[in-house]
Parts: sequence; structure tokens; C-alpha cells
Amino acid sequence: MDTRSGIAPYMQLIQQVRRALRLGLLSEGDQLPTVKDVVSRVAINPNTVLKAYRELEHEGLVSPRPGLGTFVTRTLTDESVASHAPLRAELQRWLSKARTAGLDDESIEALFVTTFHAQLEEKRS
Repeated sequence: MDTRSGIAPYMQLIQQVRRALRLGLLSEGDQLPTVKDVVSRVAINPNTVLKAYRELEHEGLVSPRPGLGTFVTRTLTDESVASHAPLRAELQRWLSKARTAGLDDESIEALFVTTFHAQLEEKRS
């Protein structure tokens, strides 16, 4: 959880699950961590986790099974997942170059995010 992001904790949980579904890190049938596990790892209110899980259920991505837990019912991966490995390797090389150039984590993230958003704006124009 990033307390400085300005994004509500329940939304951060939703984004993390969606990202894992999109990247193929979670698959149909996988069990999400229990509310108790999330609360103990992240130190947030159980109602926050429940709210995130309810939203994911509303989106049709997970389904609770009473007494068993919450399970993934569909993923967000597509054919492009196969192309992730070379892109990830290229990004790792770029990150190494950024670190060699003396950028810290926050500077790297800021550079990436601003460049990403600038490209989105170019696409829209």
C-alpha cells in the first residue's frame, strides 16, 4: 500500500488484483488471500479489504465461497501476454541504465509515469 499515492486503499487492492489478472499472475480458480491475511500483511481495516473484494466480485472477476475463501472466476489476460517477456527484459535493461545514471526509485517512477502520460496525450491528439 502506498499511503502517499492519494488512491484509496481499497482501490489500490483492486488495482493490484486487476494487474495480477492482466499479467497472468492470477488465473481462474486461484484463491485470493483471506481478509485476515491481507489485514495482517498490510495493516489495514478488514472492511477495506471486504470492500475491494466486493467490487471485484461485482466486476465478475472473483467469487466468494462461504467457508473457503474468494476465488478468481476470470482473468484479464489476452494474447499479448506472450509478448511481455521481451518487453519486460527491455524494461529491466532501461531500469538498470536509469540506476547507473544515478536516478533513485522515485525519480525513475516519475520519469516513467510522466513519459507514459505524455504518450497517452499524444495518442489522443
